[in-house]
Amino acid sequence: MPGAPAQAPAIASVPWVVCLCAEWCGACREYRPLFEQVARAHPGLRFAWVDIEDHADIADDFDVETFPTLLVAGADGTRFAGPLLPHAETLSRLLSALQSPQPAAPEVTALLKALEASPAIFSVGTP
Repeated sequence: MPGAPAQAPAIASVPWVVCLCAEWCGACREYRPLFEQVARAHPGLRFAWVDIEDHADIADDFDVETFPTLLVAGADGTRFAGPLLPHAETLSRLLSALQSPQPAAPEVTALLKALEASPAIFSVGTP
C-alpha cells in the first residue's frame, strides 16, 4: 500500500550466534578460528562474526564494553548477551544448554534450595 510504513523483516526462527569483536583485539583474533569451529559443530544455528568498527552501521546500538561479546538471539528473544570467555568449550556448553535445557544437576538444586531457605543471603529483585 503506497504511503504505508514499511514493516521490519521478520526475524528468522533459527537463532543467531553473533560474536561482536574488533580487529585490533588480540583475544578476538585468537578466538575467531575457535568460533568458526563451533559454528561448524552447530549447523542448526546461524553464526556471524561482526567487527563493530567495520560494521558500526549495524552494531552501533549494541553496547559492547568487553571483547569478545556474544549475542545469542532469535525470534523468541535474547537468550544470551554479554562477554564470554574466548574458549570453544565455553561457547559449545552455552549453546548446548540453550538448545536442550537439562534438569538441574543435584549440586545446583541443593544450592538453589539453600538460597531459598537462607534469609541472610542478599537477594536481588526478589518478588
